[in-house]
Amino acid sequence: MSAGLPEYYFRIRENGALVFRVDSQNRQRRIEMDQIAVLNIRNGEIKPHGDRELGAEDIAVIEGWMEERRQHLDARRIDDILRTVDHLNLTAQWAQSRASDDELSRVTDTLLLAMHDLRSVLVRRKADRLLKRDGDGAD
Repeated sequence: MSAGLPEYYFRIRENGALVFRVDSQNRQRRIEMDQIAVLNIRNGEIKPHGDRELGAEDIAVIEGWMEERRQHLDARRIDDILRTVDHLNLTAQWAQSRASDDELSRVTDTLLLAMHDLRSVLVRRKADRLLKRDGDGAD
């Protein structure tokens, strides 16, 4: 069992993770996890836990994990947006074919406001990109 354990364990939390060093090579053959750091994905901050000093290997492993985690979260974010498109399509089909008048009354205003807000943001951002692209090419 212990041969397959990683040297580090990352307990994910909202803005990052707690980092533990895993030790299974003790006399009792128990798995011990010793917290060595707290990290923040958003700002890249790595704080040693307590009075610990992190070695170069610790920092390299943590920074590598942070980069992988950022890539994972970015991919998840895009997947969530594409799922939202699917949900919008399913919602349109539901509204057209199965929704009762009472159900539509409960959701119509909220959906319309959210879609209006989203459309406004998307149109504004697309216009900004087009202006920027045209401005870069015109010089």
